[in-house]
Amino acid sequence: MSTLQETPVPMARPHDGFDVFRADTYALLGSLLAAPPEQRLLDWLAELETDSEGGSRLAEAWDTLREAASEAIAGQVLDEFNNLFIGLGKGEIVPYASWYKTGYLMEQPLVELRQDLRGLGLEADESTHEPEDHLAALCQVMSLLVRPEEGYSAAQQSHFYMRHMHDWCGRFFKDLQHCPSARFYRAVGVFGVTFSGTESLRFEA
Repeated sequence: MSTLQETPVPMARPHDGFDVFRADTYALLGSLLAAPPEQRLLDWLAELETDSEGGSRLAEAWDTLREAASEAIAGQVLDEFNNLFIGLGKGEIVPYASWYKTGYLMEQPLVELRQDLRGLGLEADESTHEPEDHLAALCQVMSLLVRPEEGYSAAQQSHFYMRHMHDWCGRFFKDLQHCPSARFYRAVGVFGVTFSGTESLRFEA
């Protein structure tokens, strides 16, 4: 059975293959939502070649994220992350499916998610203390499902995304943009809204 672990720094670029790029985009979002980025990840993003002149919304969102990373300092982003997601008792935003769907933590959406994870042969790493419906973990799952060498079908991708992410992750990323402490993470919110929108259109088709 596969284990969900910390998301690695993504290395794929758009020309490396569309599904590989999608998988690494999910990995990137998972990494940014799981922990504050180290300077090496910010530097990687700042040097990312984007194609905003192509006119697509996703390309423009990549450019927004790249520019934010080029101005970001890891120590300041650490403080921003703590204010947003940790805080004193609770951060400014709560990145859990159960919270967005029911207004409470560890509710029925988490139960349904755990059932589907078992069906996919996935389980949480024992060292991870966050519930599996944290958006970082959901992005990590999608990264695995999309990656061609993992062997999951398009139907499995669609089922997981539409059941566990479609109806709330866009709202989360919109809310993230408006959090008082969001600076670098405002750009993450812009990018997340755009990317999740393209994925929703893909799976609704």
